[in-house]
Amino acid sequence: MFYNALGYAVEQGHLASNPVDRIQWTTPAVAQSVDRRVVVSPAQARNLLAAVGQLSDRGAHLEAFCACLYYAALRPSEAVMLRESDLHLPAKGWGRIVLAASASRAGTAWTDHGTARQERGLKHRAAHETRTIPIPPELVRLLRAHIRRYGTTPDGRVFQTARGGIIQDSAYGAVWAEARTEALTEAQFQSPLGRRPYDLRHAAVSLWLNSGVPATEVARRAGHGVAVLLKIYAHCIDGQADAANRRITDALGAQEPEPGPDGEADGDTEQAS
Repeated sequence: MFYNALGYAVEQGHLASNPVDRIQWTTPAVAQSVDRRVVVSPAQARNLLAAVGQLSDRGAHLEAFCACLYYAALRPSEAVMLRESDLHLPAKGWGRIVLAASASRAGTAWTDHGTARQERGLKHRAAHETRTIPIPPELVRLLRAHIRRYGTTPDGRVFQTARGGIIQDSAYGAVWAEARTEALTEAQFQSPLGRRPYDLRHAAVSLWLNSGVPATEVARRAGHGVAVLLKIYAHCIDGQADAANRRITDALGAQEPEPGPDGEADGDTEQAS
């Protein structure tokens, strides 16, 4: 913004040139892929979700919310706007979420109504576009139980504050921090493992990729482009190293044909004859 303001000053004749252009500096490199150390295993994810549900009424209210981040790879901004009409929750088997809205945290100074979050469309999607996500029976059961116990807001939102407002990151962040102390060992707690609720989404996408789900399908469910998906989760994809090592071993172990009397390889001589 400052650079553009100086550029405008140049256009208006107040400055001869933009002084920022004379600064010899480049922005530091920033890691663009997920740190695999944050990714929890399925067993660790279940322990963490169970710990959330056991932390008084506040935690019980957020168990299904956190489960949506893991089992459906929702962003927190998408989970807070989840509505009952978005859900298909059969009595048995897999269900689905047809996601239609999100509410990223922008701060009270940047929303139309002075609230910290404001409802918008999905990230990287056109207005009114939806995203369909199949959800496993574990999440179906949690969502059914949550709605049965807590109901929904008048506009159908599944997750709400005590006064019916939109859940804020400070609320679920505090519960998550406490759940980590209950579900993880001391060494794990001090590590980056599952440090943020958002890391549940990282764990979900990593699990899908490592399970052999095609990248195109993972990208569709997670709301990513395929190229961006593979770039972000490149360090979280396991199971490829052994296959690559075997191919390299086979290539290194292949013996070159011995040269014949005339200096040509035996294989070449036989082929020529």
